[in-house]
Amino acid sequence: MSNWNTIDAARGPQRQPLYTARNLRPAFHLRYDWTGWPTDGTTIPHDTASVAHAAAHAWQADGLRLLEAHATANKVQLLFSATPQVSPVFCCQRAKGRLQHALRGAGATVDFSRKVSFRALGENTDADVTGYIRKQVGKEHFADPRFEAIMRQFTVICQEVALAEPSESNSGRYWYNLHLVLVAADRFRTTNPTKLGQLRDTAFAVAGSTRCRIAALSVMPDHVHMALRGDVERSPEDIALVFQNGLARALECRAWQDGYYVGTFSEYDLDVIRRITGRS
Repeated sequence: MSNWNTIDAARGPQRQPLYTARNLRPAFHLRYDWTGWPTDGTTIPHDTASVAHAAAHAWQADGLRLLEAHATANKVQLLFSATPQVSPVFCCQRAKGRLQHALRGAGATVDFSRKVSFRALGENTDADVTGYIRKQVGKEHFADPRFEAIMRQFTVICQEVALAEPSESNSGRYWYNLHLVLVAADRFRTTNPTKLGQLRDTAFAVAGSTRCRIAALSVMPDHVHMALRGDVERSPEDIALVFQNGLARALECRAWQDGYYVGTFSEYDLDVIRRITGRS
């Protein structure tokens, strides 16, 4: 499990993390679409979608719930809801492995290509999420316009982080975009610009240490929003914990509620998958 040591080893003795998976109550909305192709010269069996639905119980032990399955002779798509403990790499491994096993049990041996596609999906798109984060300060309606002007420096939009572009690996292409929200304990409001700036800067330091990239960030007095491209080997829970502990360290206290919100999104919304499966 990642902890402060990964981002703060130079600052002093090692410390145990304040937040661990055992003491958190997260809220989440995570949807993953896996697409697989057969090896050259082979095809997908016509009943693959039915086989996948019949085997859906097997994925539940992995933290994956099969929502939709769609197959043609040339590819198969599986749409899952997931728990925060599931990373993209793990999802792809289990989607492929359990489907192959189920097809063998149904009398069809299918070898899938190493080429896979993984896409995190949600009801909102990239533009929706980054636009929402961009507008946080304006939505707050601060009484003092001078403080509102100060707060705007703690919202950062990084145009160079192209959320619509995939992360490439030897195993395939991954679109892994997360909307992460941390809320202050007891909704305590931090108004000191120095502290708010520390949170902003620490968020980018944490991202750099975890191979995540922040596309949009808004540090507000009692909560933080981030839209980020995640490291495909890290689960949403792992990513949330690293940020939660790192930002608590910046404030030198147990600053956040015992929980977080994390949701997935893409340049496409879930209606795209619903149209493909004919269930929109």
